[in-house]
Amino acid sequence: MNHAQLTALGRALRVLGEHGDALTADAPDAKLHEVRTDLKRALELLEDSVTTAAPSTRCAEHPNGPVDENAPDLCLLCETRRRAARRAEINGPSARPRSTEPTPSRYGVREDRPQPQQRWLPEQWTGQEWQLCGTPRRDRHEAELYINAQRRGPRAAMAYRLVHEFTDYEVLRVWGTPVRVDIEPLGNL
Repeated sequence: MNHAQLTALGRALRVLGEHGDALTADAPDAKLHEVRTDLKRALELLEDSVTTAAPSTRCAEHPNGPVDENAPDLCLLCETRRRAARRAEINGPSARPRSTEPTPSRYGVREDRPQPQQRWLPEQWTGQEWQLCGTPRRDRHEAELYINAQRRGPRAAMAYRLVHEFTDYEVLRVWGTPVRVDIEPLGNL
């Protein structure tokens, strides 16, 4: 709620308070219609200033959190925290016994992981960078035959290379000469 809305709403509520002080059992209908109009104006101002949903709980920390009907403040999150604290008082600080062995890792330990497999990656020069041009092969001879077939094809690249992948990458052989080509026509003028 901004300052202008706050000021207007405060003024409308003060007017309603004055009406409440002035009401008597023999108030004329014109006066009641005036109260009704002022009350509608205050409700409209209130509707304009409220921007969020009505809170579902009485909790200041989680006003729109999940509801627990049995909690005094209707907040399921705070009630869960309170229940855990009560359980800790009864059962002690740790209800579960600690195990001596470490928790298993999601990714396993080094001995559980398979050893890296070697592959030969055929790559072609695009004019800007080396790009994988075929399926990685398990056999070096098969990868070289693939690159030779690509070089004889109708859409051969400027250069090819064979990269050996094991635990690291190593360039084994290069066919052709890679030259960097500007992708903009007329040299980017």
